[in-house]
Amino acid sequence: MIKVTVFKKENTYMGLKSIGHAGYADHGQDIVCAAVSVLMINTLNSIENLTDDSVIAKNASDGDLECDFPKGLSKEGDLLMNSLLLGLKEIIKEYGETYLTLSVKEV
Repeated sequence: MIKVTVFKKENTYMGLKSIGHAGYADHGQDIVCAAVSVLMINTLNSIENLTDDSVIAKNASDGDLECDFPKGLSKEGDLLMNSLLLGLKEIIKEYGETYLTLSVKEV
């Protein structure tokens, strides 16, 4: 199962963490893992390249990803994160929490 945790402080996104593998299919064939990976990487790349926000990768190994937004995010960065959450929620609706969970924690 992939566990995604998004960290917020006073309604501002401060970072995210993704650990685990979906286990929906064999390695290299897992469409849930692929979908989550594409959403996460595209969102972080978009934040870095389309906004003035800072993204600091803390850990990226074998499917796990952790990053901070040290100054929080701009309005544009928030919109991109909201889009990520929408996409992740749709994956959960389609495939279930057996393969993906999402939580938002106040820090």
